[in-house]
Amino acid sequence: MKKKIYNFSAGPSMLPTEVMLYAQKQFLNWKNTGCSVLEISHRSLDFNTVVEESTKYLRNLLNIPEEYIILFCSGGARGQFSSIPLNLLGNCNKADYIDSGYWSYHAMVEAKKYCTPKHIIVKKKINNKYSIMNMNHWPLSKNSAYMHFCPNETIEGVAIYEEPNFIHRKVIGDFSSCLLSRVIDIKKYDLIYASAQKNIGSSGITIIIAKSNLLGQVHPLIPSIMDYKNIFKNQSMFNTPATFSWYLSSLVLKWMKNMGGVQYFQKLNAKKAKFLYTKIDESDFYINDIDKYNRSQMNITFRLRDCSLNDMFINKSIKFGLKFIKGHKIIGGFRASIYNAMSFSGVRKLVDFMKYFEKRFG
Repeated sequence: MKKKIYNFSAGPSMLPTEVMLYAQKQFLNWKNTGCSVLEISHRSLDFNTVVEESTKYLRNLLNIPEEYIILFCSGGARGQFSSIPLNLLGNCNKADYIDSGYWSYHAMVEAKKYCTPKHIIVKKKINNKYSIMNMNHWPLSKNSAYMHFCPNETIEGVAIYEEPNFIHRKVIGDFSSCLLSRVIDIKKYDLIYASAQKNIGSSGITIIIAKSNLLGQVHPLIPSIMDYKNIFKNQSMFNTPATFSWYLSSLVLKWMKNMGGVQYFQKLNAKKAKFLYTKIDESDFYINDIDKYNRSQMNITFRLRDCSLNDMFINKSIKFGLKFIKGHKIIGGFRASIYNAMSFSGVRKLVDFMKYFEKRFG
């Protein structure tokens, strides 16, 4: 029997084994159509079941009110860095961008093409630990079109668990790496978006959840494929969508529902993260420099005190059956992404390896 491999990639990330086995079984003859789901027209009655089921499961899992629309878009989360200002600025030329790390910063950089964003840095370092300023201290503008922030920064491993409570202000959230990992109050947000390749499915599709009254404020030069109103009017099929990614996403959403919903995964994710952070904290061999209140439960970053051991750590971890734990090239070190599909046994195997490596080389 082959050694069990655990995939800690930040994205595309691992998918539930049950989902992949089901997709494999159906691959050549989907629902007895005689065709693969890869070959089915997105406008067919057969594929319409994917559209309906994915929307139904997502609305149920996140308790999305009826006044919110759900869109399935192309272009990834990066595509939304442009789509959001082009759809939501209206006649305003100002927007607030909260900078908590790499992705929120780059959303702001893209927005500079369309408006004058206020760059608000909320990450600070105190006693060698990074933390996030409380929301009530964020210096937001009085007359901005919206406020944009990212609750989970995958590269640095920084998370914002506080939910917004701002009056008369549009709130936009980039939930690409944490949507469906914990319970959130959708009504606190005007629009949230998330690329699929973390907790939802394979890469190629991006989910938008937005208040329907946001539609129709577009820039006159916006490309039709980025216009939320146009996408909604065409049931997310103005262009040919990423059908296989959409199909896999619907299977994952159904799997989540059957497992116990977001509440179940919130408890599991907290348990996994606590187990791994405990190992890091109990030793001076491993270092995490994020304040405990802002540590990500999805992307756990750490480094070795002796960085000369980095290559050996990576090579031996691969032989141990652990893949893709090398940190992002920007900050180095290591990163274990433990999205919903990662089992507790996978995290335990990583901790066992960390104990072995420390004992052997510490």
